[in-house]
Amino acid sequence: MRLGVLDIGSNTVHLLVVDAHRGARPIPAYSHKVELRLTEYLGKDNQLGRPGIELLGNFVAEAVGLAEDKGVEDLVAFATSAVREAPNGEEVLAEIDARCGVHIQVLSGRDEARLTFLAVRRWFGWSSGRMLAFDIGGGSLEIAAGVDEEPDMAVSLPLGAGRLTRDWFTGDPPSADEVRKLRRHVRTEIARTVGGVVRYGVPDRAVATSKTFKQLARIAGAAPSSEGLYVSRSLSREAMAEWAVKLTTMSSAERGQLPGVSEGRAMQLAAGALVADAVMDLFEVQRLDVCPWALREGVILRRLDLLPGRLDPMNGGME
Repeated sequence: MRLGVLDIGSNTVHLLVVDAHRGARPIPAYSHKVELRLTEYLGKDNQLGRPGIELLGNFVAEAVGLAEDKGVEDLVAFATSAVREAPNGEEVLAEIDARCGVHIQVLSGRDEARLTFLAVRRWFGWSSGRMLAFDIGGGSLEIAAGVDEEPDMAVSLPLGAGRLTRDWFTGDPPSADEVRKLRRHVRTEIARTVGGVVRYGVPDRAVATSKTFKQLARIAGAAPSSEGLYVSRSLSREAMAEWAVKLTTMSSAERGQLPGVSEGRAMQLAAGALVADAVMDLFEVQRLDVCPWALREGVILRRLDLLPGRLDPMNGGME
């Protein structure tokens, strides 16, 4: 079947169309995304402002039309932290539903972590044993760990790279005092989760997803995206500690000149680096393997798992 996933994130809004069926890997057929950065349209009361609502509605309308053009049979739409935490988030989605005819589900932070973990597990497989997964988004940090497809623990923290940049930095580059205060805040928040993870056991494999981690790994020497999905990519603790310092002393323009860093993400990369450095240090992770699959793929896989039909063990087919 041809499945469409509409992902309304804090940084990027993304329509991904895949050809997929149960038991097979989803094959990307079409992708359309815009760095809308919804967090920049949040007011002091955290309400999503009218300019952001209009831009989001326009993108959803465009995405629905593109999905129809591409022959999508089933369109799954979801929103994450920027909409989830806006007091008027439900009203905004109801307005877009009335305009575009598409229901957008708001994912909880825990579900974000769970679905991302599912994608990571399917990508690396059972041989990876106990896994620990991190995902830095625009609005939140997701942490999940476990030995099965359903994690033993899954948590979402308000430590997204876009959110922290907006709330903690005033300069470009930020002042040393701002960096120190944010570093302390990030480490305090993350430290509260460490005990809940380690009590289940030491992970056999630590994994990172998201654009932030991919860019950090690329800066530290990982292969470029042009070499394909199946090239092994990783980020070492030593390299991360070094770049966490460097990036906070660079301007966004200077960060934008680094390999793999997009202009739209350069401003928030310093805050993202502080979060990445903190999770590797506090969880005592020496190396993070970068996974190309993340939340969108987790949503796709869960949707495929719920398709009707049952396995006939006698002939290996579906009844």
